[in-house]
Amino acid sequence: MPKRDYFNDPNAPVANSIVVAVSAVVRSDRGKLLLIERTDNGLFALPGGAQDIGESVTEAVRREVREETGIVVDVIGLSGIYSDPRHVIAYDDGEVRQEFSLCFHARPVGGSLTTSSESRRVQWVDPSELDGLEIHPSMRLRIDHGLSNTDQPYLG
Repeated sequence: MPKRDYFNDPNAPVANSIVVAVSAVVRSDRGKLLLIERTDNGLFALPGGAQDIGESVTEAVRREVREETGIVVDVIGLSGIYSDPRHVIAYDDGEVRQEFSLCFHARPVGGSLTTSSESRRVQWVDPSELDGLEIHPSMRLRIDHGLSNTDQPYLG
């Protein structure tokens, strides 16, 4: 379903729905970050997606990371809660979703890098290389906070 992402855009449409989404900051033993290149917009992002009915948020994180990257993870903590009403996603069917995303820290425990219908590329990225990648500002906020050395989750 094609979509358009609006962040701090005064011309954004008004939200008419909200859906719980999850994402994960997954770091390798060497400190590299697990990223996907999304098939829907070509931007790099943390793996993640919507929580399904009948699963917990941590189950959703494990499922989404495995589906999009092939990597099996353990969820080890909360990185942040992202609910800025100035971030909406408009879909072609008329849904305009206010973003509500829970971002978690996770560690890899198995699997191997594999693409999916949602991930054109999957790779471990050194944090020093992030500035050379195309990343949506709302996703970069999650990444930057996830890489910071704070024990406090982001609340925004």
